Amino acid sequence: MRHALLDPAADGVPAIEARGLVKAFGGRRAVDGVDLCVPAGTIFGILGPNGAGKTTTIRMLATLLRPDEGTARIFGRDVVKEPHRVRRLIGVTGQYASVDETLTARENLIIFSRLLGLGRREARRRSEELLDRFGLADAADRPLKQFSGGMRRRLDLAASLIVQPPLLFLDEPTTGLDPRTRAQLWDMIRELVRTGSTVLLTTQYLDEADQLADRIAVIDHGRVAAEGTADELKASVGTSTLQLTVRNGRDVAEARRIVERTLRVRTAAMPESGTITAPLAGADDLAGLLLALREQGIAVAEISVRKPTLDEVFLAITGRPAGDRTSNEHDPDREPEKEAAV
Repeated sequence: MRHALLDPAADGVPAIEARGLVKAFGGRRAVDGVDLCVPAGTIFGILGPNGAGKTTTIRMLATLLRPDEGTARIFGRDVVKEPHRVRRLIGVTGQYASVDETLTARENLIIFSRLLGLGRREARRRSEELLDRFGLADAADRPLKQFSGGMRRRLDLAASLIVQPPLLFLDEPTTGLDPRTRAQLWDMIRELVRTGSTVLLTTQYLDEADQLADRIAVIDHGRVAAEGTADELKASVGTSTLQLTVRNGRDVAEARRIVERTLRVRTAAMPESGTITAPLAGADDLAGLLLALREQGIAVAEISVRKPTLDEVFLAITGRPAGDRTSNEHDPDREPEKEAAV
């Protein structure tokens, strides 16, 4: 069920356009000059460690916090000057389920539907449709206290889609979910975009951004430290890696010399497995290397080329591995707001 408004993306206006967004808490800038441009009809991922400014940025874009500096527009609507119009264009799903645990899934969805202006009959019809779509039909009348974490997240996402918004903010939607449920939610997010929505996704799971996002921004210390497609970000941190295994272990030394001479690089070797590892600037160099090995009678058992991972991108940009969620200081991105919403 699409939003009743005319399609806001029809004239090519970006879904999100932010310039110089700043937000400070207690003298500390949680967001320090963020620029974003998110095309309509895409999934835009935001990566960053705890306290980087991801959630505060979303709160400003969703009219929940007033920027101290800078501007932001949602489909051309200013978030400060036109908050009520912006709110009609967006949906927000946070890190924790915003549902009433004393009610069943069906009752939650019907109440939310009624609050959004649907009539009694339409509210029930839409609730049944969403329960089926999110695989909750069999549990529709169970109390939420019996729901797993994955079921609660699916219900929360379903509630945000009662009226499918042109723009949906997903703030770490799969936190704490098992891999199977995460994959199911990924499929649902892709379907949202196929049916006309734009998604802004914040996540600490690098594979999630890699799988879903058309473009990714890495935010650190309140600023956009890097932005691009996953491939562009990976290419920015270095070359690909070649891993070559020779069939006869006695050929490792000679094969290593050929690799270093042909590619003009230094290599690492594991003689016990017959494997040689080397940086590779471009796939075009592979043909010459394989020809040189064949001319010397060296048989190759296996060869692979691995691009840098987003984990390596994250480490290079933020100076810490993706698994490091700790911070030496308090988390400015989680500090309570000092003011009411716009």
